[in-house]
Amino acid sequence: MSSQPRPRPGGRSARVQQSVHQAVRQLEAEVGRGALTVPLVAKRAGVTPSTIYRRWGDMQELLSDVAVERLRPETTPADLGSLRADLEAWAVQFLEEMSSTAGRDYIRDALAGDPDGSNAGQCSAYAVEQVEAILTRAREREEPLPAVDVVVDHVVAPMMYRILFRPGLLDADYARTLVDTALTRLMPPRPSTV
Repeated sequence: MSSQPRPRPGGRSARVQQSVHQAVRQLEAEVGRGALTVPLVAKRAGVTPSTIYRRWGDMQELLSDVAVERLRPETTPADLGSLRADLEAWAVQFLEEMSSTAGRDYIRDALAGDPDGSNAGQCSAYAVEQVEAILTRAREREEPLPAVDVVVDHVVAPMMYRILFRPGLLDADYARTLVDTALTRLMPPRPSTV
C-alpha cells in the first residue's frame, strides 16, 4: 500500500476528472446512487462512456475515486496552542466527519473500488499529513510528542475500526480518550535530568 499522495492530473486529464466527479456528485443528489450508470455520468460530464471506462474501469472504481477526493482534508488542523488541544480538536472533528452517514459511505466506496490498495493508502496518507502537521507545531513549541505511527495506530486506527464495524457510542469523549492514551501512556520516556 502506498502512503504517498497520488499526484493530481493536470491539463485535460484534470478537467475530465473534475467534470466527471462533479457529474457523479450532482447525479447522486438528483437520482440517488443506485441509479448511477457510466453512460448517465458520461452524458452529464460531457465525455464519452469510453473515457470513463478507460480511466476508471467501472462505476465502482469511479465512485471509489470520487470518495477518495471527498475524503481529502480541506484545511490544516486548527492551532489551539498545545499538542493536546490540537490533537483532541482534530480527532473529534475527524471522528464526526468520518462517522457521519456521508463519511461512512465515502469510506466504503473508497475501499470497495480499490483492488490494489492505493485508495486505502491515499486515505491513510491524508490522516498522516494532518497528524504530521499537528506534531510539527508541537515540535516547534518544544513539547514532548509521540511518533506519528503511535497517533495513527492508537487514535486513527481505533476510530476507523469502530466507524466501520462497531459504530455505536462514537462521540467526542471517545476521541479524547484515545488522544489521552496516546499522550500519557504511549509517549517515549523522558530522559533523566539527574
